[in-house]
Amino acid sequence: MFFEYPGLLWLLAVPAAMVLHYLYLELRGRNPHVRVSTITPWKAGGLDYMAVVRHIPFGLRILALTMLVIALARPRSSEEVEKVDTEGIDIVMAMDVSTSMLARDFTPDRLEASKDIAIEFIAQRPSDRMGIVVFAGESFTQCPLTTDRATLINLMKEIQTDLIEDGTAIGNGLATAVARMKDSDAKSRVVILLTDGVNNRGEITPQTAAEIARTYGIRVYTIGVGANGVAPYPVMTPWGMEVRNIPVEIDEALLKDIAEQTGGRYFRATDNAKLMEIYEEINKMEKVRTTFDSFPVYKELFPRYALIALIAFLLEILLVVLIRKMP
Repeated sequence: MFFEYPGLLWLLAVPAAMVLHYLYLELRGRNPHVRVSTITPWKAGGLDYMAVVRHIPFGLRILALTMLVIALARPRSSEEVEKVDTEGIDIVMAMDVSTSMLARDFTPDRLEASKDIAIEFIAQRPSDRMGIVVFAGESFTQCPLTTDRATLINLMKEIQTDLIEDGTAIGNGLATAVARMKDSDAKSRVVILLTDGVNNRGEITPQTAAEIARTYGIRVYTIGVGANGVAPYPVMTPWGMEVRNIPVEIDEALLKDIAEQTGGRYFRATDNAKLMEIYEEINKMEKVRTTFDSFPVYKELFPRYALIALIAFLLEILLVVLIRKMP
């Protein structure tokens, strides 16, 4: 146990001084006497009992003041916890938000399914720093690397297809993700790149972005999202919204090349269940042992001392009232 404000313990001199003053009065100032032939009547009346009881209220007052001073000094306790090994890496999820992600070969569509499964992945890795990059015709950072899971999940939920100009700039998306972690000193740095299309926009080619990632030692897992063949896609027509089957075009050769260059892996997700399996597999593969110094956990002890002071004070008042009512 230690005190947050040890200087206040000097106030214990007050009850100590009160005790000394009380003893002085008892020994010097409160010594009246009278000579009698016998003390038998006083013994029969409980002289010894009252002689003790009359000191109890003062003792309770001293106890209350002492406990109050200790409570004001804020006693606390802490337990020293040893270093703990935990698993933590830096992960940036680069997500395609082009309009093709509205295809309904996933439930309810590719984008919403990707968001929901990514949120579950985030919740399963409490020790990691994670961030989000979105890309379509261009790219930007939706959330920088953070350990704030609540903020990360909320920003993931806010992702929509109309945030930026349409298109598929895979190189820009990967380059932005790499830029978010190039200065990180984590032992393992990972980008999870998810797209459903073919690179057709952007100032940086996917190959260049992959070379940059490899230079910084960043591993890239690529995920191609989309059913085989065709997929139902909502199309606006003069007669309203219609769902039409459109060909699924994913540049799997490019995604495989990016993964191979950076030491990652390429995955193909054709439905919600397969995408869930992919994230589970990445979750199992990306485990790095890191040692963190744990912080001591403090426990406040002042409430118990304040409670003792309150009880002693109330008992003093009760005893004083009872003594005064005694014949």
